[in-house]
Amino acid sequence: MESPSNSDTASQMKLRKAVFPVAGLGTRFLPATKSIPKEMLPIVDRPIIQYAVDEAIEAGCDTLIFVTGRSKRAVEDYFDRAPELEAELEAKGKTEALELVRNIIPPHVKVLFVRQPQPLGLGHAVLCAAPMIGRDEYFAVLLPDDLIDGYPEGVLKQMLPVAVEHQASVVAVEQVPQADVSKYGIVDASSTDGQLMKLRGIVEKPPVDQAPSNNAVVGRYILHSSVLETLENQEPGTGGEIQLTDALARQIESPGLYGYRFGGKRFDCGSKRGFLVANIHFGLT
Repeated sequence: MESPSNSDTASQMKLRKAVFPVAGLGTRFLPATKSIPKEMLPIVDRPIIQYAVDEAIEAGCDTLIFVTGRSKRAVEDYFDRAPELEAELEAKGKTEALELVRNIIPPHVKVLFVRQPQPLGLGHAVLCAAPMIGRDEYFAVLLPDDLIDGYPEGVLKQMLPVAVEHQASVVAVEQVPQADVSKYGIVDASSTDGQLMKLRGIVEKPPVDQAPSNNAVVGRYILHSSVLETLENQEPGTGGEIQLTDALARQIESPGLYGYRFGGKRFDCGSKRGFLVANIHFGLT
């Protein structure tokens, strides 16, 4: 029997699982985040986390994996059923509100939770989801703090055709001011074709004078499961943490790593200013 061609394999590829690292303490929003997880802070009438969840579901993901920490029970409760609330809304005839509560997660989508026992970095948080990711499988990682109003569709859905065509890992990329490159993972492209960049290097938070570009990785990733093996054996990097960026550097050779300049507007909801601007933007739209 002949082995399937690359095009056959690509046509069969599906992105089913999405990982949401939500174990952070949200110290920049204290004292509010002393009792409310930062992912549950509202952007207009929905918590920040809901926007990332909707983006993942739009891209076809049907298994959502939340990597949580202590004091994150509110995230679990939000995605759980609330029979008492639903019964009260139904009794009062508030059908519109009832539908909103019932449809936070579509019926076909599974929600799973795993605990990150120590705050050892983004790479470690992603590694915590490893038991739920299959061998030779692609999965998504979404950072809710990076709230993106994608255009003409969600960023993850924009990135998916790149992963399918090239059978490679893909990261979302955005140009940032040169003075800010030390805050991000920065990519080095060997070639650029419109919005697509073939990467030959990636470095975590380089000094301004050593950055290979001002193209920064922002919080959307489509990754091959081989990155989990790399993370499992990886030494701590910048800040003494297990850096996802360091593991991505190993993806360049196999299966390959691409950057994608997405369409849309990003809001850094890890900062108070970004959170405020996002509320104004989504409130007006």
